[in-house]
Amino acid sequence: MPRRSRDPDGEARALTPFGRRVRELRAARGLQLKHMAAHLGVSSAYLSALERGERGRPTFTLVQGTIHYFGVIWDEADELQRLAELSDPAPRVPAGGCGADAMLLANRLAREIAGLGPERVASMLAILDGVSTPVDATDHPGPSLDGRDANGSNPGDPPPGVPSRPRDSN
Repeated sequence: MPRRSRDPDGEARALTPFGRRVRELRAARGLQLKHMAAHLGVSSAYLSALERGERGRPTFTLVQGTIHYFGVIWDEADELQRLAELSDPAPRVPAGGCGADAMLLANRLAREIAGLGPERVASMLAILDGVSTPVDATDHPGPSLDGRDANGSNPGDPPPGVPSRPRDSN
């Protein structure tokens, strides 16, 4: 969900992750939107709307132009590319084939996301950020919720046929 910002009139407006980062970079360097827009070959109004999430996800060409404009490399350039991918103001969630509960989640989230407060959004993002193992090990072999792999072994266990080392008794 885009973060809300206030314009000079005090009205709330949404900032996409890409737009927020672009504004931070521009402010840190003391650069103006109109100069950046001219460099990118777009209007100031378009660039402002793109930052606020009122236009579609930024194109590859626009993101590359932004990277060049700010002169960022490596990690910062990768971050801008990643943020651009996460800045679609109207994302689609294809839930077909995911099961009834997943479809219910997708539809309820689409309907109710605007009413979620910042704390709820942050906690939901934390849940998604913490998802590192699949819940159903039968569909996706890997560690289970208790840390054992599909064969029932712990990650620290030696391979089959290799004796385990005795533990210190201290």
